[in-house]
Amino acid sequence: MSPYAGKNVIVIGGTHGMGRATAEILAEAGARVLITGHNQENVDRAQAELAGRATVLRSNVASLADIDVLARRVRESGTPVDALFVFAATAAFESFDQVREDSYDQHFGINTKGAFFTVQRLAPCMADGGSITMTTVTPAPANPGMSVYLGTKAAVTAFVRSFAAELLPRRIRVNAVAPGFIDTPTLGLAGLTPEQRAEVSALGDAITPMQRHGNMIEVARAALFLGFDATFTTGVELAVDGGLSTVAVPG
Repeated sequence: MSPYAGKNVIVIGGTHGMGRATAEILAEAGARVLITGHNQENVDRAQAELAGRATVLRSNVASLADIDVLARRVRESGTPVDALFVFAATAAFESFDQVREDSYDQHFGINTKGAFFTVQRLAPCMADGGSITMTTVTPAPANPGMSVYLGTKAAVTAFVRSFAAELLPRRIRVNAVAPGFIDTPTLGLAGLTPEQRAEVSALGDAITPMQRHGNMIEVARAALFLGFDATFTTGVELAVDGGLSTVAVPG
């Protein structure tokens, strides 16, 4: 029997990308999965494709009201959550001198505020001994145009360590998966043209020591390892980046 069978799991940002890949593995293995997403098209697609295998809820991670609705729904179910995965995030290329207040607020609202209050509101719904897995970014040298995004993820790294310390009395482990260049529908960057996407993809292949992008299943399996198998691990950030943060490119 799968170790995920019968587990109660929430995947925030589970209607697309790495979150969706994680949710599908869990659903196929017999877990009871609740996934959330904000984009209505992605929500509708997930509802159609995961019908009978997962519950899909439209919820905006940047909205405290939506987070409270989610938490109330989970409380009213009467079933403690075994594992929480927080994948929802946004990213855009913007040189620091071109960053607008609305863009700054959107990044921090989703990636940082949303992540913080999702964990705060859902932690009371967690089973003692459960796990929370968040999403940061590979700790590789910074690239131009990513200052705000990287700032949001640095905050999440700090949250992971603090949450891990505060939830020790309940034996809830808190960790983060830190992807590098991953093949997702948007490459993790909103608003790119096809030409820009091809340029980013080529750059990722060139500077990643393993000379390729990772795929969504590889990130999902790393997240599931942290969530279920890494039972003596808390407060860590697991890089899934083909050696980008740790290994020099040959030559």
